[in-house]
Amino acid sequence: MAKGSLIDRIASKQNLQEFEELNWTGSFADYLELVKENPRVLRSSFQRAYDMIMSYGFSEYSETKKKIVHYNFFDDPRHGGRDAVFGLDIPLMKFVHVLKAAAFRYGPEKRILLLHGPVGSSKSTIVRLLKKGLEDYTYTSDGALYTIEWNMPDKETIPCPIHEEPLHLIPLDWRRDALQELGLERVEYPIRVDKELCPSCRHNYRTLLQHYRGEWGKVLEHVKVRRFLFSEQDRLGIGTFQPKDEKNQDSTELTGDINYRKIAIYGSDSDPRAFNFDGEFCVANRGLIEFVEVLKLDVAFLYDLLGASQEHRVKPKKFAQTDIDEVIIGHTNEPEFRKLQSNEYMEALRDRTVKIDIPYITRYSQEVKIYRKDFGSGRIGNIHVAPHTLEMAALWAVLTRLHDPKKHNITALQKAKLYDGRSLPGFTEDNVKELRKESDREGMEGISPRYIQDKVSEALASDEGTSMINPFIVLNRLESGLKHHSLIANEDQRRHFKELLAVVKEEYEDVIKDEVRRAISADEEAIARLCSNYIDNVKAYTQKEKVRNKYTGQYEEPDERLMRSIEEKVGIAENRKDDFRREIMNFIGALALEGKTFDYTTNERLRKALELKLFEDQKDSIKLASLVSSVVDKKTQEKIDIVKNRLIRSFGYNEESATDVLNYVASIFARGDQKE
Repeated sequence: MAKGSLIDRIASKQNLQEFEELNWTGSFADYLELVKENPRVLRSSFQRAYDMIMSYGFSEYSETKKKIVHYNFFDDPRHGGRDAVFGLDIPLMKFVHVLKAAAFRYGPEKRILLLHGPVGSSKSTIVRLLKKGLEDYTYTSDGALYTIEWNMPDKETIPCPIHEEPLHLIPLDWRRDALQELGLERVEYPIRVDKELCPSCRHNYRTLLQHYRGEWGKVLEHVKVRRFLFSEQDRLGIGTFQPKDEKNQDSTELTGDINYRKIAIYGSDSDPRAFNFDGEFCVANRGLIEFVEVLKLDVAFLYDLLGASQEHRVKPKKFAQTDIDEVIIGHTNEPEFRKLQSNEYMEALRDRTVKIDIPYITRYSQEVKIYRKDFGSGRIGNIHVAPHTLEMAALWAVLTRLHDPKKHNITALQKAKLYDGRSLPGFTEDNVKELRKESDREGMEGISPRYIQDKVSEALASDEGTSMINPFIVLNRLESGLKHHSLIANEDQRRHFKELLAVVKEEYEDVIKDEVRRAISADEEAIARLCSNYIDNVKAYTQKEKVRNKYTGQYEEPDERLMRSIEEKVGIAENRKDDFRREIMNFIGALALEGKTFDYTTNERLRKALELKLFEDQKDSIKLASLVSSVVDKKTQEKIDIVKNRLIRSFGYNEESATDVLNYVASIFARGDQKE
């Protein structure tokens, strides 16, 4: 193989045409023509951020009679969902609404956007998504923006240190007339280009204007416009500021500092050529700046932050106020925010802050997506994660975040199921809406996803030699870790969390008993026949008719014994049987009006009732409880193997986990525990 062949193959992946487009350069006149063609290049940082999110599309759905918008951007589709945010559609919808208001200059563009929530609630992830999203967006034709550099008479090339908009070269007195010719009315947002040149560009502009005795056109011959691409790694358009200890905090990190080596060259510390405009505010101009734990900032930084948000200006040392345009976004947790509320010196900051709560997830079907991303199939080698392991951990995490209901007589588990979209008898969407309204701080405390991730990781890395983990292994890890959990405030909270673990274990028992029943009664044809028989009898009963016996051809009264044997399996009392039967018939009628065919699987209670009835009819032939004895006859073992294979094929178990589940459920039946 030739030495250069691998290099050639790698080099062949480069798209030279794309490279040319991304590194476009031209004269100021070329740029004016470009603006005429596409005035959207003049959008503000907020407008660009909002358009970037909307470019990924969105979908709408209804929850408790409220329209919710899901923005696809937060699924992180460009990177395979690596930083996807789950279960936070409502907070993210509020956040995007704030961005939209800022894009239309309704006021939030003069505010600091503060993501506030408990530790591990995805605040940093959301900001990371925004930063990476803006980077990617500037590489697209729709997200293109441009800046300037100066080719001075002494052949020195000086790029604008804050990458400002090229139209700032037009003096403010002339700019309004010039902008009218560029067709800015074609942009859906109010476009304003009303800022001054930065100190460095202003110095170059004045120098050239004096050199050419006021001929503005000659000055522009020394200006080159080029495409501007954001890059956090290269400190271009994306800035990040993380507070250090109070003794080492220095406001020059935000605004830049004097380059003392160059003072000897230029003779003055107020010469912009002797100043490094590389503070985070300067770096992030036209893009986004993130303040990590923003409320830990020293008060000395307050003035810079307030000016940057309200006036869109910063004050570098020895220079006049400098215009900037950037999204300022910070994040903080609950204790730091409480300190802000009680600190009278921070009143001005509170007044200039738009707070967006980012709580923990309160829907466990969404919470489990976090853990599947980390511990799903294909990510953890040869260790099998038994079905429901991650779901039960997610359920417990959500239960720790919920408040006890004030008005409704329901358990914490029932509340979690209602929040997750499950239907419970006697509860409507209005009830769920009321539950959420009475607990407006729900999700702002409880167990963090990080704790769950840590304990699942411990279970996977255990030296116990197992090739499988199941819910009991993980739940036991979660319980043992509570002894030393640093974020548990008191013993009452620790005891409450342990009680919730017992609730989850009980729920898991019900789940696996149901799965084993379904595996035993998995003869779909038998269930369909039973369902058809039941529906025929219910129809005759509700319409006060008789049922034709398929074998004798005679018409008989509806089989009350059959109907009750099914209905009792899901707790339908004798005095409620008529209501349940009418409910079933109304359900079938509603499907018919929609042109749909009735299927027993579409009605959860009926499905469960039919499966339990079939299970009761078949369980004696399988003798599941015999598993706990040392002697199992060949015929019974064959039937048990059929059930085990159904668990593996239909429910996601492997040989070991299916055997464990069957043994555990068998021990329950052996104890006579038939609780439903």
